[in-house]
Amino acid sequence: MLEKINRVNYLFDFYGLLLTDKQQNVIEMYYEDNFSLAEAAEHLNITRQAVHDILSRAVYALEDWEKKLRLYEIYLQRKKEGEKILELLSHQHLKDDEINKIKEKVQRFMIDN
Repeated sequence: MLEKINRVNYLFDFYGLLLTDKQQNVIEMYYEDNFSLAEAAEHLNITRQAVHDILSRAVYALEDWEKKLRLYEIYLQRKKEGEKILELLSHQHLKDDEINKIKEKVQRFMIDN
């Protein structure tokens, strides 16, 4: 479940602005603020079923955009490659300051924004 929550949060970071305002609001309440469906429904003054439907359509849209654009997949590949580079650098016979400069550059490349 945590993996799905993390995935939706990342997809929302990448594609969230493509959703309607109401979809964005429901995703934020449910996935970021940990509202239950009932709490979100009360806050929005709509039914729990309406929140569920909005949430389902929003997650489907995020997954559909990811299927087409692959931004999250590419991000994960870059992060994995960066981690491999850092691991390789830790085994090389370079001066500490050289390794640290390279590590800083690679870490900036991998930053989670």
